[in-house]
Amino acid sequence: MKAFYIKKYSKKDKLQLSEVANPVAKENEVLVQIHAAAVNVLDLMIKKGEFKLLLPYKTPIINGHDMAGTVVKVGSAVSNFNVGDEVYSRVGDYRIGTFAEYISVNEKDLALKPKNLTMEEAASIPLVGLTSWQALVEMGNVKRGQKVFIQAGSGGVGTFAIQLAKHLGAFVATTTSATNIDLVKSLGADLIIDYKKEDFETKLKDYDFVLHSNKDPKILEKSLRILKSGGQLISLVGPPTPEFAEEIGLPWYLKLVTKLISSGAKKKAKKRNTKYKFLFMRAEGSQLEEITALIELGAIKPVIDKVFPFEKTNDAMTYIESGRTKGKVIVKVK
Repeated sequence: MKAFYIKKYSKKDKLQLSEVANPVAKENEVLVQIHAAAVNVLDLMIKKGEFKLLLPYKTPIINGHDMAGTVVKVGSAVSNFNVGDEVYSRVGDYRIGTFAEYISVNEKDLALKPKNLTMEEAASIPLVGLTSWQALVEMGNVKRGQKVFIQAGSGGVGTFAIQLAKHLGAFVATTTSATNIDLVKSLGADLIIDYKKEDFETKLKDYDFVLHSNKDPKILEKSLRILKSGGQLISLVGPPTPEFAEEIGLPWYLKLVTKLISSGAKKKAKKRNTKYKFLFMRAEGSQLEEITALIELGAIKPVIDKVFPFEKTNDAMTYIESGRTKGKVIVKVK
């Protein structure tokens, strides 16, 4: 099969296209012919080696985390999927490789594709959908009537998280540029802040929840200050916490590192009687099934910026790096 792989960690090198052996499905795995794959900022960060301490992949490795496709073979212990099923997944860590024609996926990480979506639309959902679900529902326990601030509302996670927060009954504030105001308004945002002209700290007060996705330390501090007592901030960009290190089983010295680098944020949060948490989303087929139900009900719709042909995967990566995307960027494999 054809696949795009990371030859070595590099900020400059592009992914390499090559013929590689087809994957084999183990007893608890499903072999999927990939029709479409999403390109995420995470794929870019993995390529550059920004997660090599937390996720020490051994290169060369096929890149890509999101996909939609058709089941072509099932392992002997698989009970929930059959050949011919249309499925989608954010595949598990250490099992990535969706920039390819085929992939073998643990059945626990897989779900049936929403019936009302195309393959390209379905591929856009898993990573951002699970990130939003685990932040807002699992960790945040967002409830009707609460005030939620979602940063970067026109981005991949933002476009999904706004819709999920509205479905949960929250009042949603977000930041975006002037050109994307209509987009985030159409997704349900109640209060929209043009980050190029306005300071969100002067507009927002006593919020219950912040979904934080900006690496600037000043933005993190401002975000903590807009929370009310008892509120919580969940960060997708860090710094990572000891709780996260414990959860994924990092060695003791990395647990110590996370304690040191997150201490400032945690102290600032504690001082204001708020909470700072870090989320690195995980693959979870059962949660994806719940997301499927919401999509089929029409509560959430995909937002796609561009679709690239498979051979232009590196162009899609470059486009993601530009930081100008609205919603998701997709690679059409089949």
